[in-house]
Amino acid sequence: MSWLMFNLTGFLLVLPVYFVSVEHTLLRDRFGDKRGERVGDLLGYVSGWGMFLFMVGMWVSPQRVFSYPFQGFYFLALGIQLVSALIGLLGLKELGLTVSETHRPDKVVTTGVYSWVRHPQYLAAIIAHIGFSFERSALDSLLLTPLVVTIIFLICRKEEVELVREFGDEYLEYQKRVSMFFPGLRR
Repeated sequence: MSWLMFNLTGFLLVLPVYFVSVEHTLLRDRFGDKRGERVGDLLGYVSGWGMFLFMVGMWVSPQRVFSYPFQGFYFLALGIQLVSALIGLLGLKELGLTVSETHRPDKVVTTGVYSWVRHPQYLAAIIAHIGFSFERSALDSLLLTPLVVTIIFLICRKEEVELVREFGDEYLEYQKRVSMFFPGLRR
């Protein structure tokens, strides 16, 4: 099996762990308040870091390459990566590292970059995937973009189901005001 397929498989296998990690109510009911939080936090760490490492693995895996379509394309790819990093860091700043790693917010965050999009860190992951695929001329990674976008969309949908369960009308109102990924586009 190629390294690319190994990383794609790992990325897919970590998804069920992620889906369970955001089911805070279920985990608390099953294990009790404190233990349920610890189990959820552990699953959040494993799934979050696993997804990140497997995505990076997809980008750097040996694979078919393409030629840059024009001079300066490499620098455009670096610019895409910088935008990704900025969006991701702004989301991290607003949400905090602990919540980002455990997927367990204690409130609905609507300030900063979260006033533009509901999932800035996942948007940053999509942009990073595209940017790194272009920067490395990684054809196979680039061809996986629709799958990566679909998976990230499903992750966001699952997370939002749980956020509505936990925060109710407050999160529903936030969903009405702020787009999932693209500023200005609402449901």
